[in-house]
Amino acid sequence: MSEHVWRHLNLCPNGDPDASIEDAALAVRDGTIAWLGAARDLPREFDAWPSTNLGGAWVTPSLVDCHTHLVFGGHRADEFALRLRGASYEEIARRGGGIVSTVRATRAADEDALLASASARLEPLIAEGVGAIEIKSGYGLELESERKMLRVARELSRCYPVSVYTTFLGAHALPPEFAGRADAYIDEVCERMLPALADEGLVDAVDVFCERIGFTLAQSERVFEAAQRRGLPVKMHAEQLSLMGGTALAARYRALSADHLEFLDEAGVQAMKEAGAVAVLLPGAYYFIRETQLPPIEWLRRYDVPIALATDCNPGTSPATSLLAMLNLGCTLFRLTVPEVLQGVTRHAARALGRGDRHGELAPGRPADFVVWSVSTLAELAYWMGRPLAARVVRAGATVHTAPVSPWTGRFLDTCAEAFQRSAQ
Repeated sequence: MSEHVWRHLNLCPNGDPDASIEDAALAVRDGTIAWLGAARDLPREFDAWPSTNLGGAWVTPSLVDCHTHLVFGGHRADEFALRLRGASYEEIARRGGGIVSTVRATRAADEDALLASASARLEPLIAEGVGAIEIKSGYGLELESERKMLRVARELSRCYPVSVYTTFLGAHALPPEFAGRADAYIDEVCERMLPALADEGLVDAVDVFCERIGFTLAQSERVFEAAQRRGLPVKMHAEQLSLMGGTALAARYRALSADHLEFLDEAGVQAMKEAGAVAVLLPGAYYFIRETQLPPIEWLRRYDVPIALATDCNPGTSPATSLLAMLNLGCTLFRLTVPEVLQGVTRHAARALGRGDRHGELAPGRPADFVVWSVSTLAELAYWMGRPLAARVVRAGATVHTAPVSPWTGRFLDTCAEAFQRSAQ
């Protein structure tokens, strides 16, 4: 039996700084939280347990990245450079670029290559405190390649100390071989791809890109119906580029979340509220494509719709591997508050995955997945840009990552210690 007490920490158990506990303690038995609260109230039964003094550091639940496309082949940095020089998306597409280039690269890559490239994107997320992540398919667009992507996502959960939840996004775009035959491709998605992948245990949820350049409401509903027959929850890329009414459709199917939402109207917000869906905002994509239409933040607040944030890590519109950066962008671009963005990557993000009972909050009986931060106030998590802030990442009570101490910092600390010893003599 493994037992440990973490002492003298400032605890934010659910991502809300206003619900924090100063000078707290956290008792962990066999990877599960046995007790938490103010240190002065720590029961005597824990006195004999081994302990670690965190010296007043801030502790939050592990972060949750609830919308990513982390597994894909190649990259599109050269297309980014072309756009900066004035090339249009259409011109790049005519050259064989855009999503077609990612589909081509993903289909060509084997599982080992996809695992290696996805690992390079996952590792910095874990190092900054991510303990749960959603990974979508959608760059294979045919059965074998979609299977390959989802298998790699499952393998990441075995290779790394992170919970991976897979989402089948076969209805992401129209593959070249189905050009002009969108309904036929939806037949393929619903009647062949989804049943096969679900039977293999590779699918936790189903997504669809409902947009003028994606799939229609009728086609999206067919995907939802297929998911429903398999007992799988749904979510939707909705209202990113235009008001299609996809969010209202998602709400009718009790979707876990609707994501992007820049063009969402008040009726759609109200439908989300009634359905209990989470609004997943993706400021990285908003920033990268230089969007100007803001999501309806005030309506989301007025109807008390939970707001989550995610990286949307993907090669075309959000090549982001930092969830903390999304906190800053959420505040600066969307004018969200610090409590909103912190809950947006903890309990609300967990709810967007349908995993609110497992992730996003710290409480007795839950897994001891948390982050020890090298900050003096939680506002720093949304304030700093590009600075590593996670001092220690804990998974099931065991430390899985610690921030390295640079030689310069080490020498500085040694000098301080020597000076202290001289002054005490």
